[in-house]
Amino acid sequence: MMNSTELNQSLGTSEVLWNLEDLYKSVEDDAIGGDEAWCRQEAQDINKDYYGRVTDLRPTDLLKLVVRLEALDCRLLKLATFSFLNFATQLDNGQAGGLDQRIRELNSQCGTKTIFFELEWNRIEEEHVAVFLEDPALEKYRHYLSALRRYRSHQLSEAEEKILLEKQITGRSSWTTLFTKVLANHKFGARQRTEEEVLTDLYNSDRTVRKNSADELTEGLRANLHILTHVFNTLAADKMVEDRLRNYPGWVSSMNLHNELEDKTVDTLVNAVTSRYDIVSRYYNLKKELLGLDRLKDYDRYAPLPSLSKKQVSWDQSKTIVLDSFSAFSSEMSKIAEQFFDRNWIHAPVMQNKRGGAFAHPCVPEVHPYVMVNFTGNLRDVSTVAHELGHGIHQVLAGGQGHFNSDTPLPLAETASVFAELLVFTRQLEQLQAKEEKKAFICQKLESIFATVFRQTAMNRFEDLMHRGRREQGELTAEQLTQFWLTTQRDMFRESVELRDDYGIWWAYIPHFLSTPGYVYSYAFGELLVLSLYSIYQKEGDSFIDKYLTLLSSGGSRSPYELLQPFGIDLNSCQFWLSGLDVIDQLLKQVE
Repeated sequence: MMNSTELNQSLGTSEVLWNLEDLYKSVEDDAIGGDEAWCRQEAQDINKDYYGRVTDLRPTDLLKLVVRLEALDCRLLKLATFSFLNFATQLDNGQAGGLDQRIRELNSQCGTKTIFFELEWNRIEEEHVAVFLEDPALEKYRHYLSALRRYRSHQLSEAEEKILLEKQITGRSSWTTLFTKVLANHKFGARQRTEEEVLTDLYNSDRTVRKNSADELTEGLRANLHILTHVFNTLAADKMVEDRLRNYPGWVSSMNLHNELEDKTVDTLVNAVTSRYDIVSRYYNLKKELLGLDRLKDYDRYAPLPSLSKKQVSWDQSKTIVLDSFSAFSSEMSKIAEQFFDRNWIHAPVMQNKRGGAFAHPCVPEVHPYVMVNFTGNLRDVSTVAHELGHGIHQVLAGGQGHFNSDTPLPLAETASVFAELLVFTRQLEQLQAKEEKKAFICQKLESIFATVFRQTAMNRFEDLMHRGRREQGELTAEQLTQFWLTTQRDMFRESVELRDDYGIWWAYIPHFLSTPGYVYSYAFGELLVLSLYSIYQKEGDSFIDKYLTLLSSGGSRSPYELLQPFGIDLNSCQFWLSGLDVIDQLLKQVE
């Protein structure tokens, strides 16, 4: 079996490394120190010029203040993007880690100087705010300013807000960095492999390889369980305290507010998905028969069907598949995606001490996003590349709105990535001729959809039990967290998959629970929304494309409800979400 270096060479990813010089030349670049100094001074100057005066500003003066705040935030984001990306591929590098921490501290320091704006803006009476928002001078920032008001009832005093900002540098981000370092530095199994390599083997056609891989992951998690349990408890407690201080009614309320979604919308989504867990159990009972197994175990969930192509896909082949799929839908999408490949905006090889998983990281509008994947050459990885490039395309298009307006709510951000995946799947399916191979390919897509819709919703249910448990029962043991995980996973699989006790600790490697609590429902939101949008595309044809690109280009300039109005979508309708689930049901019936 190849090691990661040999794998990278065989796939052609060894040199697929991002060029961070579009941000800074290196960690030694004098421009970093210069930008840090500018940010400190500008934050101080903004405080000096405007502190205590926001209520009395004229619209044109408020515009000047917002423009300065946006420029400061841009410069801070540029620094933070460089430090994070530089560290993400070398988690054992002390200099890289030190820079990343230094920039986090700078963000916190500048935040204490500028927090006054949000506090003073939200203390203004509604009548006065309406005058500001109706003024043509502030038209560009109207949604940004009105959206800030949604936090009005959850803000603390200035002194309290400053203390929370100061404490951020030793708070959530530091604990998530510890979590990332623990798993990135751990060498799994006798072959001392990375987490990414072990997870990849869960998709192996050999059942012994899958079981060994699952056992190696369990063994590695168990070896670090005392640390991971402590990290989970600490961050659940941290969230509990902040939610209490800010008077949020529930653990997920702050995420819903961040996403500009009503609690009702999210509850409707979750209830609709859990009501169709029968789709999951039907599929895995069918898969058991297709694999010829008496019992499907947790390490069999991702086993490929015998007729699925086992051919490795090289990096260049993956590039061709993705770009051709995008081009068939929109030449503009394809041209933007091509820049990621040609201009070194992607980091693809599997490496020790590189962060696991994949992401697209937005930057400031005048630079560009970056994409990270851990490419191992299977069909899933092609989908992952498409997924992250979907994010990247969205971020490039939304950049035209400017920094503050380009930040898209998470559920709509997932829409762009999932739509990109669906374009690639549809294109690849059209090119298959053999019936059994087509069936196997649809099954793989179903499993991808399940991971996005059902598994993420089940993980949302785990989070619900974890946060409620921490608030009602106090410090949680690893055994309690394991029980929460098994309960919510078994609700989804029912009797179709046997989940061993070892599988019970697999909650411990999911980073989203720590970095962005409540985030995971965004995946289900995005997938079901995409299934609906794709149905509209099939009916409308080319006229849909401009509407879709307009949606992406709008970024976060309006609320999700407003952005989706041109498509006639009601996010509070249970029937809307069930119609997306019906599309999944129909796909399954094709296989059945």
